[in-house]
Amino acid sequence: MKIKNLLLIFTLQISSLLATNSYAPNDECKECHPKIYEEYEKSMHRNSTIWTDPIHKAVWDMHPVNTKQQQYKCAKCHIPSADNISDMLGKDTKGVPNPENVTHTQGILCTYCHKIESIKEGVMSNTNKMADTEYKDYFGTRDDPKRTRYHYSVKNENFANGKVCMGCHSHKKNKAMLDVCVTDMGKEDEKENCITCHMPQVKGSMSTKHDTPTYAFHGYPGANLHKDMLTKYIDMKFLAAEKGFKISIHNQSPHNMMLHPMRFTQLLVSVEREGKVEELKPEVFLRMIGKDKKASPPWIANEVVKDTMIKPKETRLIEYDKELQKGDILTVTLGYYLLKPQVAKRFGVERNEHIDTFHILKKITHTIK
Repeated sequence: MKIKNLLLIFTLQISSLLATNSYAPNDECKECHPKIYEEYEKSMHRNSTIWTDPIHKAVWDMHPVNTKQQQYKCAKCHIPSADNISDMLGKDTKGVPNPENVTHTQGILCTYCHKIESIKEGVMSNTNKMADTEYKDYFGTRDDPKRTRYHYSVKNENFANGKVCMGCHSHKKNKAMLDVCVTDMGKEDEKENCITCHMPQVKGSMSTKHDTPTYAFHGYPGANLHKDMLTKYIDMKFLAAEKGFKISIHNQSPHNMMLHPMRFTQLLVSVEREGKVEELKPEVFLRMIGKDKKASPPWIANEVVKDTMIKPKETRLIEYDKELQKGDILTVTLGYYLLKPQVAKRFGVERNEHIDTFHILKKITHTIK
């Protein structure tokens, strides 16, 4: 056993020396954090590159920073550990993703996030301030951090209050000073933040070396994956009215119900009466950015053309003038497309079942008595 451990240590040390930058590859985490590693490998953080995210690739393929300047400004958040990131983000340099470069294909590394010491706020976007610590010192939330032969864990409050996420997920303005992407957290709530909702505690041990009853889920529930873990933050009810009825939707989260400007959210309502089903007019929730009152690519947009998205902590009442009768069965479905079909066609997004699917967030049925 001692020989095995020594060989493992030696392997980790060698792989660290061979790393093309200061961030250890994810494979080094697998030995002690198998559950977390398995979750993370399937997550959008791991699959944030142009080769693993078809929507991101479609936007980048058309972006003038790529077509005219041969740069990949998205690297700041999508592949932040790239070995030539300074070229990608520089003013007069060139740098685009290379499928042969491992620092370009591995997405956002575990060790990158765990080296974020604080967040520097900026006008156009925020920036992650990386710790100037020893190679194997990583931040976390443990009250009893322990030093192992592999690394040392340092407690950092930003990993508990969710601020660690705001380097990439706060906002991104374009040249017109329009917030293309923005996470309006609303009033701060100590009990609800990015970590508590998108990295909830689940049963199991965080490490094979340090037994714990629970650990933070690293699959990152969101629009792409594990949306079932977020449905509890949406409350939907049927309400009777003097004429017709109402559907109440309460967004319990501290940000807009959907954040990505390409998301297309719908409320679908149907009434079944004596075996026949009538589909009522869908209600649409979106935040459309564009120019001249029309939708446009994010780098051209200079205005919010339309914003019907349900806001943080908002309760939205949708009224229907359909008269209901005893025995009617009402089916209410709240869901979304990752992007509107017309947008997918315009950007030439490589279609797949995941993109074409109407993803259900919440569904209720109500029988009129």
